Amino acid sequence: MTALSGPRAAVQARPAAGAVLDVVIPVYNEETDLGSCVRRLHSHLSEHFPYPFRITIADNASVDDTLTVAHGLAGELPGVEVLHLDAKGRGRALSAAWSASSAPVLAYMDVDLSTDLAALLPLVAPLISGHSDLAIGTRLARTSRVVRGAKREVISRAYNLLLRGALAARFSDAQCGFKAIRADVAVELLPLVRDTGWFFDTELLVLAQRAGLRIHEVPVDWVDDPDSRVDIVATALADLRGMGRLGRALLTGALPLTDLRAQLGRAPLTARPEQLDREPLGQVPVGLPRQLVRFAAVGVASTLAYLVLFVATRGALGAQPANLLALLVTAVANTAANRRLTFGISGRRHAGRHHLQGLLAFGLGLALTSGSLAVLHAAHAAPARPVELAVLVAANLAATVLRFVLLRLGMHHRRG
Repeated sequence: MTALSGPRAAVQARPAAGAVLDVVIPVYNEETDLGSCVRRLHSHLSEHFPYPFRITIADNASVDDTLTVAHGLAGELPGVEVLHLDAKGRGRALSAAWSASSAPVLAYMDVDLSTDLAALLPLVAPLISGHSDLAIGTRLARTSRVVRGAKREVISRAYNLLLRGALAARFSDAQCGFKAIRADVAVELLPLVRDTGWFFDTELLVLAQRAGLRIHEVPVDWVDDPDSRVDIVATALADLRGMGRLGRALLTGALPLTDLRAQLGRAPLTARPEQLDREPLGQVPVGLPRQLVRFAAVGVASTLAYLVLFVATRGALGAQPANLLALLVTAVANTAANRRLTFGISGRRHAGRHHLQGLLAFGLGLALTSGSLAVLHAAHAAPARPVELAVLVAANLAATVLRFVLLRLGMHHRRG
């Protein structure tokens, strides 16, 4: 790894021949929308971006005329280049385009331009100045303005809550197709990112966070593309597999996080002498009322995530397997979130024991929900989906009470 110590140096403006920003647009079979997208982006950058730029169209093995359209745009517009890949995968395209780029700041956005381009300069400015290392657009900030269906809204929020619980993510929106990274950071992180599909963004961000890098978030205005071709169920399952793989790698120490932090991380802040004897900010009190409030908030988020996963996998797996999968995933995330947010425990001390207690609560929850489903299906061979969900919610509420009792007995007065 290349040693990177001290504050990041600000990117120096280069002559017109050298791009400061390279915006990658990964595409697959986008012959219809590609031309208008690239022309609009090129016009915006020409008028509002104060540095030289490049637009790279990364073609993911398209089987229509996308590549022909891309080469036509490269001949028409200065600063537009084309990269062709023989295999599909958004992560594969981004990794290849970013690795080959000479620009000091690298970005990408989806071809539908769902994000308002006015957020592009605020996205990359902290990277150019050296203030931050990565930047993401977020649709989940209070000041963001978003137009999309309820289904996608619930899935997005449930996924990001699951990331917070299972992988201790501190960024708010992992999936927004509007991100940027400094090239000196990308060269260190990209070889460690294994996913070549939709989980690429999440894996990159988790590694960056664990390496002590600063992730800048920009609230965006975002309008959903009604013609989106993303397979929600397949993507959700792939993301869950990616979370499991990455979680195992983090727990087993398979990733060189110590070296990453030493090479890339920013030096820790030092407290002033008068602050050393004070209680740490943000410490969660051991009082029952505060714990109940926090536990309830985590429980609501876990229940939403559980329902989303159950509905997403119910058709493919059946009721009982979908219930098992949804409960198992949310149980692990719930224990991690309660450990940190409800009971104020950080670090790895007693983590294994706490997760065993969480799995015990998972077993009880599985017994309650599976038993409820069995009784319901015994009474009605084909119950209506709303009735099925109502029974599961009631069973999960009972399981939640048992979970709080078990976790509090195990974690009370054990704050790290």
